[in-house]
Amino acid sequence: MLLLILAAYYIPQARMLVAGAAGLGLLVLAWQLRRIWQRPLSAIARRLDRRFPTLEDSTGLVLRPPADLNLLEQLQQQRTAARLTEIQTASAVVLPVAYRRAALLTGVLVLLATGLWLWSSRLEDKPAPAAPVLALHFPAAQARPGLVASAKILATQIQASPPAYTHRPRFTAAAPSFTCPQGTRVQWTVRVSRPAGSPRLEIGRQRIVFRPIPGRSGEFSAAHTFTASALYRIRFAGQVSDDYAVEVLPDRAPVIQIRSPRPYTLVEFGQKPTVAIRVMLSDDYGLSRAQVVATVAQGQGEAVKFQETVAELTGLSGQPAQLSATHLLNLPALGLTYGDEVYFYVRAWDNARHSTRSDTYLVQWEDTTVNDSGTDMAMGVNVMPAYFRSQRQVIMDTEKLLAGRRQLTPTLFADRANALGHDQKVLRLRYGKFLGEEFEQGIGQSSPRPPVAEADEAAEEAGHAAGEADHDHAEPAAGAGTVAVEQLMEPYVHRHEDAETADFLEPAVKAKLRGVLSQMWEAELRLRTTRPAEALPYEYRALRLLKQVQQQTRAYVKKSGFDSPVIPEATVRLTGELDGAAAPRRQQQVAAPPSQPTVHAALELLEAVGRGQTVVPGKAVVLERAGQNLAQAALRSPGRYLAAMRDLRQLTTEIRTGRPPCRSCAAAVVPALTDLLPPPPPQPARPASPDRLGRRYFQELSR
Repeated sequence: MLLLILAAYYIPQARMLVAGAAGLGLLVLAWQLRRIWQRPLSAIARRLDRRFPTLEDSTGLVLRPPADLNLLEQLQQQRTAARLTEIQTASAVVLPVAYRRAALLTGVLVLLATGLWLWSSRLEDKPAPAAPVLALHFPAAQARPGLVASAKILATQIQASPPAYTHRPRFTAAAPSFTCPQGTRVQWTVRVSRPAGSPRLEIGRQRIVFRPIPGRSGEFSAAHTFTASALYRIRFAGQVSDDYAVEVLPDRAPVIQIRSPRPYTLVEFGQKPTVAIRVMLSDDYGLSRAQVVATVAQGQGEAVKFQETVAELTGLSGQPAQLSATHLLNLPALGLTYGDEVYFYVRAWDNARHSTRSDTYLVQWEDTTVNDSGTDMAMGVNVMPAYFRSQRQVIMDTEKLLAGRRQLTPTLFADRANALGHDQKVLRLRYGKFLGEEFEQGIGQSSPRPPVAEADEAAEEAGHAAGEADHDHAEPAAGAGTVAVEQLMEPYVHRHEDAETADFLEPAVKAKLRGVLSQMWEAELRLRTTRPAEALPYEYRALRLLKQVQQQTRAYVKKSGFDSPVIPEATVRLTGELDGAAAPRRQQQVAAPPSQPTVHAALELLEAVGRGQTVVPGKAVVLERAGQNLAQAALRSPGRYLAAMRDLRQLTTEIRTGRPPCRSCAAAVVPALTDLLPPPPPQPARPASPDRLGRRYFQELSR
């Protein structure tokens, strides 16, 4: 245990390994203790018999109750118990424990712990590599009362530790203003001339107090993790350093470039049904994962089915910054057939778990069975749907007929019931089409039967045509041509009379449709026989089965696109917590207001300084207010405004203390403050007078 504690203290990188080893050791110790506690007494008795021959292999009798023993066994039990008492009195240890192996292992571990402690102490005695010492600039200012005037910061060191996922080494800043990746932890180490309190690090509105370093007199350290660019300064003994910039480089999301295929790809008939996806991925620190998400669309109309598949891109084991990957879309392997489509996009993640998604690309397999020529032939035809009553309307009419039965004559009642039976028949035949039951010539009418003479003549002509068809040289009759055409079209005709091949419905749907037709047939029978009250239950059962078929044949189409996360209503609803419930905000770059009185007042004051006029100390407030606007600009562009901000701070200090202000500093601050002003509005200008040729042209026009 001592070795593990020392290893965790002196080797921070191996703390996870040390914790695992400690957990494994505790498990082994618990297992050994459990074995000792659960060791049966019979095993101990056998061990005592082997160690002491005087027990005569009878120690097991002591463990048995006397009531279960015979006379001889009871005598031997008493004799063995007496000898056990003698052995315990004579020997200090009845069963010795093997401690040599445990002592040897403990000694080795103690030696390893001692060696680790000595090695770590030698490493601490070695001097650390010298880091560049930075000198911060403190403007000359009068020390505040009660502070030691000679206390100042002699040296400053800045060490930056980028996040582990960037794979960037720890570095030491060569200047007070530096650049670092987002999430970098920066540590300042300062050395002061003499104690005068702890220095403070000011980063925007945040104040961080330096802490003294143990064992190092006069040295203090402070740390901060930067997530955005900021300005900082150090305050010590009443003195404030210049503002220095820390520019943070944000971690950009991965960049995805799909080089092939095109946004729309058509796989024509005869081409190989494979599409190669070539992707170029890049990231500033490294890629960790990439996927190709493909959504397969099968079917047409409302029967379209969607299926999503995800394929991982290989080659990201070393977390490269750039990768050129290729993925092959095998359309048959994805379950596609002619006429189906597949939508795919690429997703990528970097080491910081930032993700990027590409645009959606479409690959379509050409359907060669679609005939587009028939569309133009029927464009001028106005096809109107045939009117027929619904099952619900038949039920309503039946109930209305039963309600007004007393006001109707028997003949009129029978006619209306027969008409309802006809409507039921029409509806039954319409639904029978789905099961291939088109066996009647028409709906609501029957073709007139031809006269007997005409029927006989038709039969004779058919027989004559059939007889002449056997001769090769005979001229075929008109009916023979129709028979030949029907024989040629036989392989291509869709037979509705075959209920098994007339449609592509599922067996469960077909069974319910047959039940619907059966109930309609029973209702029609009773309506035809003037029994509408008995037909009403069958009509209701037919309607109920129709609704079940309607719900069963509906197709569910999954939306392809963004899937919003599930809201945990059980833990969020009615809790009063407003975290993450803020109203959306729209940010927009708004131009600076046309009037900036603080900047204008500062420019007037700097103009007076440039002319050598005397400035009262109270005017330093004007420069401080303008310095706030200049500090915001310095955050966006440190290299452009940071030097001007230092000069402005020096001018403010000199004016406040009554010293002569620096004219060169004022000349350097004026351009920076002028850039903060908005551009002046364009002034109306008089158009230039026309030249000699133009004047001649206007003179000719005025004639």
